[in-house]
Amino acid sequence: MLPAASVPANATPSTPSVPAPATASRLANVGSSPVREILALTARPEVISFAGGLPAPELFDVDGIRAAYEQVLKDAPRQALQYSTTEGDPGLRTAVAARLTARGLPTEADDLLVTTGSQQALTLLTTALVEPGGVVLVEDPCYLAALQSFGFAGARVVPVPTDDQGILPEALEEIASRERATLLYLVPTFQNPTGRTLPDERRAAVAAAAARHGFWIVEDDPYGELRYDGERVPWIASHPAAADRTVLLGSFSKVMAPGLRLGFLRAPAGLRRACVIAKQAADLHTSTIDQAAAARYLQDSDLDAHVAVMRSAYRERRDAMLEGLPAALPEGSRWNSPEGGMFIWVTLPEGYDATALLPIAVGHEVAYVPGAPFFCGEPDPGAMRLSFTTHSADEIKEGLQRLAKSFVR
Repeated sequence: MLPAASVPANATPSTPSVPAPATASRLANVGSSPVREILALTARPEVISFAGGLPAPELFDVDGIRAAYEQVLKDAPRQALQYSTTEGDPGLRTAVAARLTARGLPTEADDLLVTTGSQQALTLLTTALVEPGGVVLVEDPCYLAALQSFGFAGARVVPVPTDDQGILPEALEEIASRERATLLYLVPTFQNPTGRTLPDERRAAVAAAAARHGFWIVEDDPYGELRYDGERVPWIASHPAAADRTVLLGSFSKVMAPGLRLGFLRAPAGLRRACVIAKQAADLHTSTIDQAAAARYLQDSDLDAHVAVMRSAYRERRDAMLEGLPAALPEGSRWNSPEGGMFIWVTLPEGYDATALLPIAVGHEVAYVPGAPFFCGEPDPGAMRLSFTTHSADEIKEGLQRLAKSFVR
């Protein structure tokens, strides 16, 4: 007989392993961002990418931003590195309020909440307003990350049809009359993904519809200062009918630097307080030192002059893309000519599928974003978004020549 195996005195009997809980059900219908996946796919330096909605890094005011951080750490290092209030740096809120007021929207510092990018502002609003199953109206096509945010909240997202000038007021009226909507989300100026700008008369109609049907308006404005042609259109928030029900979202990502992760929301007092509570649960407050540096930059530097330099460069790049599109795209393609922002919206002729063509384009070392993922309703397979901000005019010309090869049959 074999001797019994010895068992250490401190050993415990083995127990079956129970699987850890699965991820929350709220993730079930929320996918990753196709744009982020495409950016990873096209990270090779030889690829000319029209995919990302990124500001041009060579235009960052590195010296000015560095000086702002150095001055903050010289003058008040302990304060800049300490915890802060949830509402945000008073100096930064005062500076933002002054900029909004100067552009026609009277604003006080206490009307604002500083957020970690305007994306967080949208998340806080969704947390504060949207119940599971609640109806959220969106323009179709719509900013992708907004659809993710509403998906996490368990909202029922209802698309509102658009045309070349943005959301259709008559369609909004019909949908709002049969849907008890919590909010309408839109990017009315140089929209992502289409680059469209909603005319003032339609903005007034949106404001009136919100007052008549009792929903909030979330007016996202990350691109408004990047205007190259035409006259500025007043914010929806400036229309009297919408004053008590519009939340304006803003960002420093496109005019200063996205790495700062600084945004803000302007909202009526009750809703703003609810967002403060939601932010306390999320991250307590946005980075103290980044806020202080941004406030110092606005004090010591001329942001408007810097934005003017960006506008000049981006206008040249937009024009280079518009000039090259007729030769690059198949006959029968359509595209718009945006007055600002970062994007041109292209619709290929019937029979072309922008998603299926993307791997072919990447094989020619050029990239874009297919338009289909931006649609909440029926997608247009021929739609594609082209960004013109991160390449020079010569690079854009070369990229469009590469893109033309993707359509050869």
